[in-house]
Amino acid sequence: MARIFITGSADGLGQLAAKALISQGHAVVLHARNAQRSQEALAKNPGAEDVLTADLSNMDETKELAARVNALGSFDAIIHNAGVYQAPGEVIFSVNTLAPYILTSLIQKPKRLVYLSSGMHRQGRADAGKNRYTYSDSKLHDLMLSMAVCRCWPDVYANAVDPGWVPTKMGGNAAPDDLDKGYETQVWLAASNDQQALVSGRYFHHKKEDHYLPEANDVKLQEKLLAICALETGVDFPITTIRDL
Repeated sequence: MARIFITGSADGLGQLAAKALISQGHAVVLHARNAQRSQEALAKNPGAEDVLTADLSNMDETKELAARVNALGSFDAIIHNAGVYQAPGEVIFSVNTLAPYILTSLIQKPKRLVYLSSGMHRQGRADAGKNRYTYSDSKLHDLMLSMAVCRCWPDVYANAVDPGWVPTKMGGNAAPDDLDKGYETQVWLAASNDQQALVSGRYFHHKKEDHYLPEANDVKLQEKLLAICALETGVDFPITTIRDL
């Protein structure tokens, strides 16, 4: 049995991933942005171990969330699922980029990390400034963060997922992709012992590796992103070397 923390698990893909993992017998800690949504999250997944509340657009609350996760003990996997789509650029930057950076940096390292990206990352800009920040930019940066984690933490499986355009609150009722396939890949990467899931630095769509912008693998661009995030948050990214293992 694995112990898994999922951000943004009050509804949508996060909630469905939590339900699937709980049904498999795993211990799941949920997350929601406020008290009301926390109650909703537990109502949808009463078998969850716990639920933590934090507004990821608020940097102080995000840092406090990391401390509360650490207070619960170690986790086998963390799914960075939370995200916003139709929001001002600064909010997208805070929730989609800075929050996973902060949580990755401050939470005790799990065995596996899963980051929700998107096929829209292919329209993103690696050097986007926060004043003209788009959803596509943030999804490229999530992919870059996963690649940087893979490079810097060789003892962790870190991967990114494109769930597809699925009919959730974010995707809308007209979204054409399969809802089940939208969450199954992150569930698989978080808990499966399949050899295909025990990899790192990959980009998956429906359990298959998919092509991505080559800029995501550019070490200089990754380092620039980590430096920007560190400057914005006051949180340094901890580097692991082979000698630390």
